Amino acid sequence: MPQWHFGDDDTLPGFAFFNASDLGAQAMRTGIRLDSSGSRGLRAALIASALGMAPLAASTAATPADGAMPVEAGTAAAELSAEIVPLVEAPLADTSDDPGAEQAATTPLGTGTASYYGRKFHGRRTASGETFDMGAMTAAHRTLPFGSLVRVTNPANGRSVTVRINDRGPFSRGRVIDVSRAAAEELGLITRGHAPVALELIGG
Repeated sequence: MPQWHFGDDDTLPGFAFFNASDLGAQAMRTGIRLDSSGSRGLRAALIASALGMAPLAASTAATPADGAMPVEAGTAAAELSAEIVPLVEAPLADTSDDPGAEQAATTPLGTGTASYYGRKFHGRRTASGETFDMGAMTAAHRTLPFGSLVRVTNPANGRSVTVRINDRGPFSRGRVIDVSRAAAEELGLITRGHAPVALELIGG
């Protein structure tokens, strides 16, 4: 256990020495002058600090110049330090040169007249095998594969809808597409029943 030695000889009167050899470190001595009025209280404080704390001189000598405290190998702090991995943010994907990042590519299919399915076709089977739903955004086209997505635009009012091809038609001369009633309402076709439109294939 660390020992405090108080000198009473003529050579070093009134000095207290701390021997740190019992701590496994190199022996060193720290001298603190004791005056006659407060020697007892200060001696008691020095003894208490020696019993419960690291050597006072070693507390500053062991601190590196950069202020970082060393981590002793084999301790819990050393294991925790070894497990800490710096966080690195993943780079964001650059989509500035990708036209499909904001809008899918489209292929113009030309212009023509669009008409729409009447109520009497609701619930009937389409050419693709699906049941026609006049409230869904679907349409009939003569040649496009089933499942194709087509943007239909009415240039008279600027309205556009996207429909999915699930039927064949129209078979009336001059018509290029038959849309569902829901799509016709969006395009403004209900009153006249037909209107000139422009078609674009989405993703083509």
